[in-house]
Amino acid sequence: MDSQQPPAANTPPERDRTLLEINNAVISNLTREGLFHAIAGALRRVIPFDRTAIFLHDPDKDVLRLFILESSLPTSYFTVGMEMPQEESHVGWAFQQQRYRVCRDLSTERRYPMEERAFQDGVRSYVIVPLVARGRSVGVLAVASTTPGQYSDADAVFLQEAANQIVLAVENMKAYEAITTLNSEVKAEAARRREVEETLRAIVEGTASTTGSDFFYSLVQHLASALRVRYAFVAECLEGTDGRVRTRAFWKGEGIGENFEYDVAGTPCRRVLKGEIGHYGKEVQRLFPDDRDLVELGAESYLGVPVLDPSGPLVGHLAILDHEPMVDPSRALAILRVFAARAGAELARLRADERLRAALAEVEVLRNRLQAENVYLQDEIHTEHNFAEMVGSSPALLGVLRKTEQVASTDSTVLVYGETGTGKELIARAIHKRSLRRERPLVKVNSSAISAGLVESELFGHVKGAFTGAIEKHIGRFALADHGTIFLDEVSELPLETQVKLLRVLQEQEFEPVGSNQTVHVDVRVIAATNRDLEEAVRAGQFRADLFYRLNVFPLWVPPLRERASDIPQLATFFLARFAKKFGRQVDTISRETMDRLVAYPWPGNIRELQNVIERAVVLSRGHPLELDQDLLPAPDRVGSAQSVERQGPERLPDKPVPSGLAATLEETERAHIVAALEKAAGVIEGPRGAAKILELHPNTLRSRIERLGIRRSGHRPS
Repeated sequence: MDSQQPPAANTPPERDRTLLEINNAVISNLTREGLFHAIAGALRRVIPFDRTAIFLHDPDKDVLRLFILESSLPTSYFTVGMEMPQEESHVGWAFQQQRYRVCRDLSTERRYPMEERAFQDGVRSYVIVPLVARGRSVGVLAVASTTPGQYSDADAVFLQEAANQIVLAVENMKAYEAITTLNSEVKAEAARRREVEETLRAIVEGTASTTGSDFFYSLVQHLASALRVRYAFVAECLEGTDGRVRTRAFWKGEGIGENFEYDVAGTPCRRVLKGEIGHYGKEVQRLFPDDRDLVELGAESYLGVPVLDPSGPLVGHLAILDHEPMVDPSRALAILRVFAARAGAELARLRADERLRAALAEVEVLRNRLQAENVYLQDEIHTEHNFAEMVGSSPALLGVLRKTEQVASTDSTVLVYGETGTGKELIARAIHKRSLRRERPLVKVNSSAISAGLVESELFGHVKGAFTGAIEKHIGRFALADHGTIFLDEVSELPLETQVKLLRVLQEQEFEPVGSNQTVHVDVRVIAATNRDLEEAVRAGQFRADLFYRLNVFPLWVPPLRERASDIPQLATFFLARFAKKFGRQVDTISRETMDRLVAYPWPGNIRELQNVIERAVVLSRGHPLELDQDLLPAPDRVGSAQSVERQGPERLPDKPVPSGLAATLEETERAHIVAALEKAAGVIEGPRGAAKILELHPNTLRSRIERLGIRRSGHRPS
């Protein structure tokens, strides 16, 4: 959805003044009608609307009930008292998620039945923000307009700030009305002491069950009323600072409210925090810095006391101000000290709660992350890898390993080329294991094994309800790999639309999960692998050129087994020891004739094919030396020099030409293997008994090679 720019008049200073005006409305208007009318009037100057409303939660029915409404739109159903369900409603979504919701054009963005009714009323755009008290949703504040694109995210953030003030008024409205009624009944000066004492006792009892901001607002309002002074406030010393405080609550402060920070240097508050009796008259002008003084507040006297943690440390101060000298400062001081003790206990509890919440939030983040990583790593444990480490000492292999060591310590993106079965994943694991990210997971993604419709969800995750079947939130592979490494195997198989998102991750290190508009930032190193010629795929329009250049920062070519024939004896011995132990066979040597056949064979399936041949030979073995039957490893027509050719240059890529004689030999060998596999599979390509399974190839890869080699499958059943 496109964000609309706010009107030119909606400058930050104007919105700040509006928030202050709302704060004044909250503390000055004690009836719901007067309060909301004042709030609506303040909001209208910076955010235009045709309808504004407050919904409050009814816990008995578990619905959201329309509490207050101001509207110029005709409607037959949208009236005070109407009930809206939490589920399947835009209002309920903001309430449950505790997040704002912006709809810029209701004509195209309707998701809920209640939005359809709003559209029929003429509503075209809206903002809904939650009303949250002490971490619990109590309702929502909504504004709506008949103009599409009326609201932006900045408007939503501003409304959320206003809602944070409004929720306090909603929670304490009945208490405010009760105190006002009590104060209006105080008629005679002779009964003042008794009534103040009764009020004091009521405050202590009334605040016993309230916490946080509710407690402090109730405290300062009751203090001002009981002592008949104009202002009262409580301030908290900021941890980690010297002489700087923040107001937790302020009663009737013009331009001063909750979370106002100031330096106590040069103010009477400084003397209070030093332990002096804080009773000062008109001669003390400066109460706050920035020209906020007693004269501007209309006050001529100040009385403050320190607020101590029950264990002793200073945590803040409590003060009252009046527009005339105090008649009985000693009595007021005694009352202040009672409430200072109560305020100290509450501040200490809040600080402990805040530290606990921060610790629990961090633990929860780590727990969720570790749980997701554990699920992934458990899957990896059950994944069978070809072998545990790179085996061999041929010049071709050593050249690749040297480059692996060089690039491992950097964060460069690596693109690993190589035929199927050459060990590209092992190269990726070696790079990660030797990198600075080795303490974080290496997350593997086989791009060809994920269906096209789910590849974005697998890579980037999805939110609950993002699509049919998304019954819960799913963490994608990129989020799992945060601060680690992701290995994109067979990257050439990614759909073009997914390649666009992958390019953004490589460039910006950010993405949005499927169904979400929230950007997720990650720090991930990318290693990709392919057995295809990506440059040819770019020319054919099957792979994005910009993505290719972002991946091809450090290309690595893993040589096929026929180009490192000197490693075959080591590899064969390695696999023999593994499978003999696995199957409990007493096979410990390979006969000379068998080894010669292994070395002479061109191995179109590379190391994976060698591993499978050795495994089958161990299963079929009948003696100590390993023997190979003729049908297990047929002799190629032309092996010639295919095993003695060494690739010239470690970075030579698949599109480079090779000698025509060698190419013909390999092509004939590959054709013979494919034809033999097709005959054995009766022409079937896919499935557990198909030719692709026999050759250990992806079915699409096999089809491509059949087409390239011109193999006709006449007489065979279609796959």
